[in-house]
Amino acid sequence: QVQLVESGGGLVQAGGSLRLSCTTLGRTFYTMAWFRQAPGKEREFVAAILRNDYTPTYTNSGKGRFTISRDSAKKTMYLQMNSLKPEDTAIYYCAASGGGYSNRVTDYNYWGQGTQVTVSS
Repeated sequence: QVQLVESGGGLVQAGGSLRLSCTTLGRTFYTMAWFRQAPGKEREFVAAILRNDYTPTYTNSGKGRFTISRDSAKKTMYLQMNSLKPEDTAIYYCAASGGGYSNRVTDYNYWGQGTQVTVSS
């Protein structure tokens, strides 16, 4: 049975940092990603990383502030978020796919339960 377990969310002041973790139970995936969903908004892509060459991609809002990485030995993916802004407040979800890179919600088969990130001004 496949399960994605997230941790690391919380409350932080603007300008602060958080690191999210997502551990995969059951198997490894070629593509893993982070998405987020703010209240009243659609779920949106944040960043993705591939297994073979570890090449990360980011949405424009995260470039320069967020860093995605993965540790294959631990089957864990991370999202280091620096210089956080109130507009980064959302539930952050990790997602996994056996297919290639995608920034679309519908291309990911497995999802974590979500972890809340709240950035106060």
